[in-house]
Order: sequence, then structure tokens, then C-alpha cells
Amino acid sequence: MTACPACRATVDPGDQFCESCGATLVADPTLIAGPMEGSAPIPAPEANPAPEANPAPEAQQCACGGTFDADGWCTVCGSRAPNERDHFTEQVAPNAAAVCDKGKVHPRNEDAMALAASHERIVLVVCDGVSNSTDSDVASLAAARAARDVLDHEPVVPTRTPDALAAAWTAAFGRAVAAAQERAAAAAVTVGAKENPPSCTFVAAVVDGPVLVAGWVGDSRCYWFGDDGTAAQISVDDSWATTEVARGITREVAERDPRAHSITRWLGSDSPGGAPSCAPVSVEAGGWVLVCSDGLWNYCSEAAELGHLLTTEIAAHGDDPLAVASALCDWANEQGGHDNVTVALAHVAPRPV
Repeated sequence: MTACPACRATVDPGDQFCESCGATLVADPTLIAGPMEGSAPIPAPEANPAPEANPAPEAQQCACGGTFDADGWCTVCGSRAPNERDHFTEQVAPNAAAVCDKGKVHPRNEDAMALAASHERIVLVVCDGVSNSTDSDVASLAAARAARDVLDHEPVVPTRTPDALAAAWTAAFGRAVAAAQERAAAAAVTVGAKENPPSCTFVAAVVDGPVLVAGWVGDSRCYWFGDDGTAAQISVDDSWATTEVARGITREVAERDPRAHSITRWLGSDSPGGAPSCAPVSVEAGGWVLVCSDGLWNYCSEAAELGHLLTTEIAAHGDDPLAVASALCDWANEQGGHDNVTVALAHVAPRPV
């Protein structure tokens, strides 16, 4: 037995990540997102690995001339030390990548993402830490990795019809969210928070052959932008704004209300519980899957508008998903960067007729 370098919880020597906080325990972070057993792995380009939860600050001196204490705060001006969690990227296949950034306003990045790709399968997971909870960055990273691992290691669905695939992945999302909920709840024990314990939202997309299945808890979103011109928001926010829209208030008015982002479902020790919501979409015609936190969609909520922005960035940067995701993240920061922003993208080629 040994100890986690991030939270000092007891771990087994063979563990790949900490059961309590989600910190990486292996020297090679690519081992965490290994290919599904029995499938051919897709070579992954180089990418920055997902950092540990609450990594120790590397900077020894603040820009003001002060020094950072053990908790990562400047002893003179009170600024937080920069760390690798502020901005990180991941690319697991030539057609699947993500960028996670703390934005311009928040002192730390409470968003997290985790990706996997093998055979015909692509997995994109985004978790957004709830800002008014304690150390939600710990919950979001642990939850994202736990869900990614479950979805990545699901066995191949033997019946390849769209209906069979949709049913199988809807069931898999139940298992993935249960694992994510367990890790998010465990974060409360790690940080010792009894009031406002760590919590996060959850959204994920799995592309398997002809089908995209999205699953979510909270208000992080999944969109589909088809090469045939389709622009659709697949997920439906678990939020005050969604409830008001259902009552007849316009989306524009509801989303401008200060209560708009009050979520009605989340993951964590104080979660209201329940299975994730799921929805399948045909991707036969090819297109782009976008999974993101509200740090992006706050500035471009409607699917048609966001699809136009995506098309503009693809025209400027090509079809490399990492370059396009980075451009969308930069765009959100240019609009003010008032929240952490995470953008996960996958390009799906049209299927043979």
C-alpha cells in the first residue's frame, strides 16, 4: 500500500488514479485512457495530460515580488499561484480533442474533461464544478475520469442497429454516472467539507458507429452539427431557466435572469440523485459533436448561432479538433471569460452508403 501524492489517501500500488480525489498515479498518463479490450487502438497525437486535482504550485515567486505559501497563495498580494490545471488539453485521436481553461475572471479552473477513443468509439466527458461549493475542482476531475473509464471499457454492442446501440449506451450512462457520483461524493470526505460539499455537473457523448448518445446531469451541454446542415442541442439543461422556458418564457429572457444557472440536478454528496437524462442522434451523414461547459454556451446558446461560430473557426483553422476547440475557447475568453470554459470536439466522418 502507498499514498496518493495529492490528497495522501491510501492507494494500492497498481492503481492508475486515486479513488478519493482522482489524481493520476501512473507515470504515463496515456495508460488511464487505454483502448477497449479486444479493439484496435487509434494512435493518439501528443497532448498535455490531464493534471492532478489541486496540483502543488510550481511558481516560487509572484509577479508582485511576493512568494506563494503552501496553499498556493501569494503572501503579499493574495494572488493565486498559476498551475497546470489553469489550462490543459487532451487529444486522444486525430478527430477528437478538448481544451479546458479557467477563463479570465475565476481564480481557478473548476472545469474538467476526460476523453477516450478506440475502434469506432469516441467518448467525450465534461464536468463543471459548482462554483459555490467547496473545492469543486476535485469533484469535477474525479467524476469526469470515473465516467470516462466506465464508458471506455463497455463491451462492444453486438447488435449494431441504431435502436440497439441507443439502448445499450443509455444503460451504460446509468453505470457511468453512478461511478461519477461515487467519486464526486468521495471528494467531500477528501476535503472535509460538510457544508457546501464539492459538486459538479456532468455531460458526455459517446459516438459508436452510426449513433451519438448523449447523457447529462446539470447544465453542461452536448450539440450536434451535421454536415447536412443540422444544428441541434441534444441535451436539455437541468436548470431554473429550462423550467421557465417550459412555462412559456422565451429562452433569451430566461437565460438573462440572474437565476438562469440555478441547477436542479448535480453530482456530489448532496446530489438529489436520479438517473442521467439521455438522448440518441443519428450521425450517418457525418458532422461535429460538441460537448461543453456553460463557459462557452453562455455567449452563444442557440444551436444555429453556435454552429455558425463553429463553421467560422473550422474555416479559419482547418478540421483539426484541437485547433478548433482552442479557437472556441479563445473566443469565449474574448467575450469576457467570466467562467471556466471547456470545449470537447469530435469530427465524425460520413458513413458509407
